[in-house]
Amino acid sequence: MTEITGNGTTGKLLGPLGTRPWAERWLTRALGVAVASASYVVCVPGDLRNRAESAGTTQETTPVTGVGVVALGVVLLLLAAYFGYRDSRGWPLLLIAAPPAVLMYVSLRTHPDPPDGFANVWPLSWAFFTLVIAAGVLVMAGVGRAFRVEEESMEGLASAGLR
Repeated sequence: MTEITGNGTTGKLLGPLGTRPWAERWLTRALGVAVASASYVVCVPGDLRNRAESAGTTQETTPVTGVGVVALGVVLLLLAAYFGYRDSRGWPLLLIAAPPAVLMYVSLRTHPDPPDGFANVWPLSWAFFTLVIAAGVLVMAGVGRAFRVEEESMEGLASAGLR
C-alpha cells in the first residue's frame, strides 16, 4: 500500500500541502484557482444577456445551459473535496469559491443594461449564487477533510501524564 505522506507520486498528489515545499504548495493553490476560473469561463459563457432568437420572435435565448451549470458544480465540488483533503480549512473557500464569484460579479457588473431584465436586482442574484457556491464548497471541503488521515500528536497526552 502506498504511503499518503511519503515522497512518492501519491504523497505529492494527496499529502497535506502544509508539509510540502513553499513553491509546490503555492503552485498547487494557483493551479486550483486557475482550474476553478477556467471551469467557470468554459461552463458559463460571458454573455449572459437574453436576446431574441430571430427578429419578431418572443423566444429568448441565453448561452448558459443546464449542462454547463451542472458541469461547473461538479468541477467545483471535486476541487473543493480535493483541497479540503489536502489543505487547511479556509483555503478551499478562497481557492475554489472566490474565483467564480468574482468572475460572476464582473460579468454582471459590466453589462450596459440590467443583466436580469429588472432594475438592479442583479446584486441579489449574485449574492444568492455566491452563497450557494460557497456553501457547496464548504460542505465538500468538510467531506474531503473527513477522509484525511491525521497523525496523532502525543503532546497533550504527555502533559496530562497519560503516557
